Amino acid sequence: MHIFQRMSLLTVSGVSKKQKESYLLKNINFVQQDAQKIAIAGETGSGKSTLLRIIAGLVQPDAGEVLFEGTRIKGPLEKLLPGHSQIAYLSQSFELRNNYRVEELLQIANKLSLNEAMLVYSVCKIDHLVKRWSRELSGGERQRVAFALALISAPKLLLLDEPFSNLDAIHRSILKTVIADIEQRLNVTCILVSHDPVDLLSWADEIIVLHKGNIIQKGTPRDIYCYPVNEYAASLFGKYNVVFPQIVQLFPQLAKEKRRFLRPNDFAINQCTNGIKAEIEIVNFMGTYYEVEVRVDDCKLIITTDHLVSTNGQAFIQLKAGGEQGQHLE
Repeated sequence: MHIFQRMSLLTVSGVSKKQKESYLLKNINFVQQDAQKIAIAGETGSGKSTLLRIIAGLVQPDAGEVLFEGTRIKGPLEKLLPGHSQIAYLSQSFELRNNYRVEELLQIANKLSLNEAMLVYSVCKIDHLVKRWSRELSGGERQRVAFALALISAPKLLLLDEPFSNLDAIHRSILKTVIADIEQRLNVTCILVSHDPVDLLSWADEIIVLHKGNIIQKGTPRDIYCYPVNEYAASLFGKYNVVFPQIVQLFPQLAKEKRRFLRPNDFAINQCTNGIKAEIEIVNFMGTYYEVEVRVDDCKLIITTDHLVSTNGQAFIQLKAGGEQGQHLE
């Protein structure tokens, strides 16, 4: 009896890339299914953009291969015109041609029917921009036009390299809506690179953490946030507390969990007499919550709470059951 096995949309297998004597990427492996949202996190220089460009067929790997729907993607050393017809790569440093109207730029790249193209314009929220000159667009408008230019080539996979960089809060919010609609209404699968933890944690099905060209952790946003493998991974997704031996002595359950880092929202704080005594040093109002810095013996902890506590006084802290409620990110 043969059991049908669904083919993966994308398979990255043993991909490495060197620059002189050092590795930009080393033995990268992961699989992406159709409609699966994968985010790639890492500091500047960790290899994120290089990986996206290899997947897009714009950079030749030194080792390994990338399969798209079971077929190997050829690099620029193997093709006269680099790239893949069903993979669109949107760089953070994209440029729109000057002295063209938006509708002219779109007509040049369009591979869709009129109705399909109009749907793309609607999803990207550029219907009202098509008569404008490219030089007249704001940064957020230019970004949405660039999205439309990528999508009217009819890709199945869209690679987004820091799409929210240099955008204000309003345009970031609009662009997040656009990306959600791209997936739902146009059935395009996305890989997203961003340095902002909120962008990644609220969007991804799986997060891949890169450090110096190596994958150091893969997992769900919840696992990556709550159980980072090291301090580097912890630092990418907001503030954290290091679990020193003194903290384990105060909260013995940590010895069983073997947790190395605790997020500020892993603690509860009150000014009653229930918990471990702490000295309050700083209280910062963060809008929807308060960030409190306390000292327990020789250890400083950062704790978030939704209620005001008095500064320069005493408080009592507890470790929440599960330690995963009420996530707050900086």
